[in-house]
Amino acid sequence: MALTLDQTSTATATLRGAPGKKPRGQRSDPSVKIIVTVIVLVLVLLLGLPMSKLVLAAFSPQGLDVLVGLFANPANIRVVGNTMLLGLLVGVTGTLVGFLFAFAQVRLKFPGKRALHLLAMVPVVAPPFAVATAAITLFGRSGLVSSKLLGLSTDVYGLGGLVFVLTLSFFPVAYMNLKGMLENLDPSLDEAASDLGASKVRIFFTVTLPMLAPGIAGSFLLLFVEGIADLANPLVLGGDYTVLSTRAYIAVTGEFNVQAGAAYSLLLVVPALLVFLVQRYWTGKKKVTTVTGKPSGKAELITAPLLRIPILALVGVCAAVIITVYVTVIVGGFLKVPGVNNEFTLDHFRFVLAGIGSKAMLDTTLMAIIAAPIAGVLGMIIAWLVVRKLGRFAGLLDFIGMLGLAVPGTVLGIGYAIAFLVPTEIFGVQILPPLAGGAAAFGGAISIVMVYITRSLPPGQRAGVSALAQINPAIDEAATSLGANGTTTFRTVTLPLIHSALATGITLATARAMTTLSPIVFLTTPGIKIMTSQILAEVDAGRFGNAFAYCTVLVIIVLSIIGLINLLLRKVFFRGLVRH
Repeated sequence: MALTLDQTSTATATLRGAPGKKPRGQRSDPSVKIIVTVIVLVLVLLLGLPMSKLVLAAFSPQGLDVLVGLFANPANIRVVGNTMLLGLLVGVTGTLVGFLFAFAQVRLKFPGKRALHLLAMVPVVAPPFAVATAAITLFGRSGLVSSKLLGLSTDVYGLGGLVFVLTLSFFPVAYMNLKGMLENLDPSLDEAASDLGASKVRIFFTVTLPMLAPGIAGSFLLLFVEGIADLANPLVLGGDYTVLSTRAYIAVTGEFNVQAGAAYSLLLVVPALLVFLVQRYWTGKKKVTTVTGKPSGKAELITAPLLRIPILALVGVCAAVIITVYVTVIVGGFLKVPGVNNEFTLDHFRFVLAGIGSKAMLDTTLMAIIAAPIAGVLGMIIAWLVVRKLGRFAGLLDFIGMLGLAVPGTVLGIGYAIAFLVPTEIFGVQILPPLAGGAAAFGGAISIVMVYITRSLPPGQRAGVSALAQINPAIDEAATSLGANGTTTFRTVTLPLIHSALATGITLATARAMTTLSPIVFLTTPGIKIMTSQILAEVDAGRFGNAFAYCTVLVIIVLSIIGLINLLLRKVFFRGLVRH
């Protein structure tokens, strides 16, 4: 059965008289039950099994020794404090920068909006530690800007450098989330406040910000977890500032103690889950519906200098920094020794495009292409079930789906290694995972694809939940009253309304899959080459030119894939849905 939005709009009027009642048959829709069962089984495989194996390893005798020592050793306590402080600062600064970019893009009047949007999306498609490498070249002890241009003796290593790099790398997550919410806010709210005599500044603080509270809190959650979970940047730029992710990495790769690594990484889960639960508790009390199915105009763009000039000035400074950093990444790939010997060369790109580099490009691209659409569609389905279909169990499914992001990447990577690849002794029992042994190379590829899906699922899910929360449920109920089952309603009514959220989910999934490192560094095998892992190896060896060339090639690949995905979604998939 195919339904159109016009049909559902016609039937909406019959449902307005009883908003608290669900249409008959919705509770017992067999298609919804089948979908829920499949989703639960997938989440158990993606999250339940790895996390249960990690917990068992962490509470084994060797893991318990580490956990006890963490609370008895002042140095270890300091590591925990360092991790929490880093996550807090990145969450606050990244959300603030993302909000400024989103508000300027949607609500302020100025030329060059398209360019600003593209600039804000650049960090999404670049490996995060590309910024760290560029920061060392520009602002390090012998940096081009700090030392040679300004004559300053600065040290970019440590907490300050990490906050700068992680904020610049991850703020687009907050930008995309808040931009979507701002675009969906009903402009009649601003008009009503203006008719009552409120100024633009007063409307901003009393109407706009409260409506965006769930998105701001959600963005802080995502960035806090990104901050405490990141592994590559602390390895490159941390210096003496040690965090839990690097300590777990050293335990596994340097000390060959998987149980100790599990114990260290388990501590990352506790604060991540606490922040997640607090955020859910707070935002759960707020419900914002701004898409009602009624026609609405566009919000009037702000021209008031008191609000416009300060925001544009801050956005301009951030944009200048982004341009400087990524120009350094691109240009650095063509210099013999960036910052030292600036003679032009193509040797770095020859290195990347031959041998190991070409295999890394092929392996990474293939696995990302497999994982990204799965993660995007899975996120939309979970969002639909959470917002529309599950009632009292919606919170539980939403919580489990978001664990892929709430659980830090280092934790997830070690959990997958224990569950699928690395033979581990737990409580005196030798456990041989199913993908270890002779199938290690193939098993490593499967594990990496699964990690890509798990890590890429939550942003799309959150985008879907935010979009659906702003759409009046009566639109879906109207389709049900016309005889459509759950899957038909989702396919012909709901999905066209949230197509921008699906595009966002698949875009983020592609970028995250291509640029992630923290989880997959524990899963790579000699037969599998991943570009981010190869970049880290070049940075560790001090070959910044090779690293910059890798980053440039990676960005080109990611942009090409994202462009192709969006073209297919726009010209094939969604046009067909709307037509039917």
